[in-house]
Amino acid sequence: MKKALIIFAPLVFAVPLLAQQAPTELPGKADPARVAAGAYVLDKAHSQVNWQVNHFGFNDYFGLFGDMTGNLSIDPANLSAAKVDVEIPIASVATSSAGLNAHLKTADFFDSEKFPAARFVSTGVIANGNKATIKGNLTMLGVTKPVELEAAFEGAGVNPISKKATIGFHAKTTIKRSEWGMIKYVPFVGDEVKLRISAAFEK
Repeated sequence: MKKALIIFAPLVFAVPLLAQQAPTELPGKADPARVAAGAYVLDKAHSQVNWQVNHFGFNDYFGLFGDMTGNLSIDPANLSAAKVDVEIPIASVATSSAGLNAHLKTADFFDSEKFPAARFVSTGVIANGNKATIKGNLTMLGVTKPVELEAAFEGAGVNPISKKATIGFHAKTTIKRSEWGMIKYVPFVGDEVKLRISAAFEK
């Protein structure tokens, strides 16, 4: 019995301590008052672009890009002047199939040796509360086309790990890959590609 008390005694004292240290609320909130004006850098470890495309009319297939880099300039008092510039390394493309990952990097699709990155640069922002339409240009496979993102402000606050002021957004759009010259297997592999973006920026 004495041995058991020795083993569990640290747990008895640790539980109240952990309870005192536990956060009472999430660090980020969708409160514009928390957004500090200035320049931000993309948190590449916690930002992704998810894509979805139909496969032969049977089902949808999913993949993602990560390891992105980029910048955001924002002033809560003048959201229409906000600017974002994000570069997506094509080599980061990932699916649940190693074979498909390799195929996607070939000239059939992204041709990553010739075009190692895609890039989105905003040209204008139309804000509506915590949502916004972000107009910009997407460059991929050497072709630049206009794209509109429907974005939502998800939260702002201080990241408890990095101790940096952080802003997070979700965004979505649908593009036609053929408009960028990616015509292989259309229409058997869908032309329309749904994009879902989750991005965090640190000041």
